[in-house]
Amino acid sequence: MSMLSVENLYKTYGEKVLFDHLSFSISEKHRIGLIGVNGTGKSTLLKYLAGLETAESGTMTHANQFHIEYLPQQSDLNEELTVLDQIYYGEAAIMKGMRDYEKALASLEENPADEKKQAALMAMQQKVDELNAWDAITTAKTVLTRLGVTSFTKKISELSGGQKKRVAIAKALIQPANLLILDEPTNHLDQDTIEWLEAFLAQYKGAFIVVTHDRYFLNRVTNQIFELDKGQLYTYEGNYEMFLEKKAEREELAVQSEAKHHNTLRRELAWLRRGAKARTTKQKARIQRVEDMKEQKFDNTKHDLQFALGSVRLGKKVMELTDVSKRFADLQLVQDFSYLVVPGDRLGLIGPNGSGKTTLLNMLAGRIEPDSGTIEVGETVKIGYYTQDHSDMDENLRMIDYIKETAEIVHTIDGTSITAEQMLERFLFPRSMQFTYIRKLSGGERRRLYLLNVLMQEPNVLFLDEPTNDLDTQTLSVLEEYLDHFPGVVITVSHDRYFLDRVIDQLFVFKGQGNIERFYGNYTEYMEERKKQTAAKKELKAAEPPQAVKETRKKLSYKEQQEWNGLEDQIAALEEKLSELQANIDGAGSDFGKIQKLMEEQKAAEERLEYSMQRWEELSLILEEIEQAKS
Repeated sequence: MSMLSVENLYKTYGEKVLFDHLSFSISEKHRIGLIGVNGTGKSTLLKYLAGLETAESGTMTHANQFHIEYLPQQSDLNEELTVLDQIYYGEAAIMKGMRDYEKALASLEENPADEKKQAALMAMQQKVDELNAWDAITTAKTVLTRLGVTSFTKKISELSGGQKKRVAIAKALIQPANLLILDEPTNHLDQDTIEWLEAFLAQYKGAFIVVTHDRYFLNRVTNQIFELDKGQLYTYEGNYEMFLEKKAEREELAVQSEAKHHNTLRRELAWLRRGAKARTTKQKARIQRVEDMKEQKFDNTKHDLQFALGSVRLGKKVMELTDVSKRFADLQLVQDFSYLVVPGDRLGLIGPNGSGKTTLLNMLAGRIEPDSGTIEVGETVKIGYYTQDHSDMDENLRMIDYIKETAEIVHTIDGTSITAEQMLERFLFPRSMQFTYIRKLSGGERRRLYLLNVLMQEPNVLFLDEPTNDLDTQTLSVLEEYLDHFPGVVITVSHDRYFLDRVIDQLFVFKGQGNIERFYGNYTEYMEERKKQTAAKKELKAAEPPQAVKETRKKLSYKEQQEWNGLEDQIAALEEKLSELQANIDGAGSDFGKIQKLMEEQKAAEERLEYSMQRWEELSLILEEIEQAKS
């Protein structure tokens, strides 16, 4: 059953038609993935659905009691609100009840002996009972915990960029909504959090529509795909995998239709050339039909960048790292690392943010020097470096001039010459767009242009630092196809599981404290190996000989009872401390000395928490045995 429908939506941006009279509907159980080449209007469509964009024409209808929750790419939180007020935002009874309950709970924790605060909390607990909101509070707590949101009393203005992003995601997931709109929710989230978000959305009660470049995520959470392409919207039932199959079928049918059209037109033209007289009304109508057919155009151009540029021949010696170390202040990023890079290597660098991945790339590129050790680079090596920061692009240049500064002509492996204009076309920038100033491009279009610039340098060693951020799924799939045929070495930093599986065959896993572990295989194989190791440890523990059965105790000792009484508060305090430490680490920026100190504190707190949790479990089991013995 349709709960939201859009009819004849038309919108332009300058001379570009973003939406050419689109009509579609969203039903209650829809989990929609919105895809399309950057610049086609995906984010604009989401904003229109959220009521933040207008259009020249078209209508959107839904029920009166219909709530939409929208997560933009860049958080737009109220800087003056506290985290608590922002997360439980709104005047819905359940949101207000949850907000007041959390405030009463936080107030009592400041002074547990205050009878007025105790009474206030009791009253709010009764209110939550009346609202039947305990499940909602449990869900909210789970979301907040998994996203690392714990500083409820801080103002939004006091948070780091990463913390604001997590608060915005938490708010979107917690707020009750008929339609949840998510614009790139997986950007800058670690793999564990992304996998948790997949599981959460699988149980989400409302409908949602999401834009993401993470194709594993897209495949696992969607049951319908919307594709925006040249102002048109194509709808496919099924997940991303089904979309790929059905799109291929649609393109094949389109090619067949074009061929059929051309055959018919050829026959009609032959009829005219034989000298048919145009005296009857029927003949005049036939001539007009031929003219109409000649005017009809088909656009079956695929978003296909498959090509292999030539490059400088790469010799046997590429790079050799010997006992390389690098630290910033007290933070050790690389420690005594050695590796011989050989032709054909496909290396992926993974690990937490700030663990040294980009630092290693910068050392390999000669941008920074190691503190100790050596890096030898072969004479034939020509590096192309796709960085996270492309702020050196001159926004006042036109696209064509920016590319021509690098090369006006490049050559494929088979010797074919390709002009800068043709290369821009292959990268989905038509001739009519090539004189556009860079400042007028979307973020994704700039990244695509920057990628083209790097590849046109015709490198034989390619460094890619987070290439999947802000690139659309089509461009990513073509980049992967290009890398399949790339004759040189590829070294990439990425959090994108699908991309790593497609393009690399060896991992450098940054474990912290300068330790880098090597793994032969792709990302999925690495995760499977980790699961096997974890399972093996559990089996080993389970196989340990059982301890001798002890006589059932009648009660805890005095010391154990005192320990039990304080354990829950101790565990809560340690969890709060860990949350504060993580928030301080996130907000430390590039102060590596401070980060190192905080990480040491974090490790010590984690060890204390693990011991406390184990002790709580031991004592709780003893108490259960005592209670069972009484009964």
